Amino acid sequence: MTKLLSMLLAVSFLTTACSSKKKVKDVDNTATIARDFEVRDASSNNRPGWIEDAMVWVEQENMDVEKYRYFSFETEPKVNREIACNLAKANVRSDIAAEITTFIQKSLAASEEGAPAIDPNNPKTQPMREFVSNTLAERVQSLVHGAAVIKTYWEKRNYLQKMGSKKDFVGFTCATLVRMETARLKAAIEKASEDIVSKTDDPETKENVKKALDKIDDDFVKARKGEV
Repeated sequence: MTKLLSMLLAVSFLTTACSSKKKVKDVDNTATIARDFEVRDASSNNRPGWIEDAMVWVEQENMDVEKYRYFSFETEPKVNREIACNLAKANVRSDIAAEITTFIQKSLAASEEGAPAIDPNNPKTQPMREFVSNTLAERVQSLVHGAAVIKTYWEKRNYLQKMGSKKDFVGFTCATLVRMETARLKAAIEKASEDIVSKTDDPETKENVKKALDKIDDDFVKARKGEV
């Protein structure tokens, strides 16, 4: 009897251990999300997954994620489809530049020691701070070359007051999936980093910034893949 009880307890323990390793599945909450519009027409029946997460989608589709990096962007509602899609395609470089600029600024804001790489109280860092605040995004955009739109998706939406919109109106949104060579992307980030470092003659600040931006091109690429 004691032996049988021990065996039952062992089986119970194994069952509990195995069940604890089960993965929690994502829950489809589409029906519970409150939207202030109805989709009346679209370029396809299904909203593409690349809009929400470009890198995850392209990996699932077995696209080349070593040679290229992928970005997705979607416009705010516009008065017609042509304007929305032209705007989505025209803003590709500025959108990529904005993402890179934000990443660089976050890297400068905190070092391994927890202190910002650029001391805001040091007058010697003024030219660098002005460059980062006012010119960096424009500079990065000028360095981004070879970004290509490979997919587009548009929706015609009826925005309704009864669903929470400020007013009733028809709007078109357009999304783009963009591909850029990893080598070109990293070169643009590296050049932008060099420009930041060159904006000060203060040796200590220059060294802090170099440390903060060391391998930032690799870090940006890894971050987009969810590796950092």
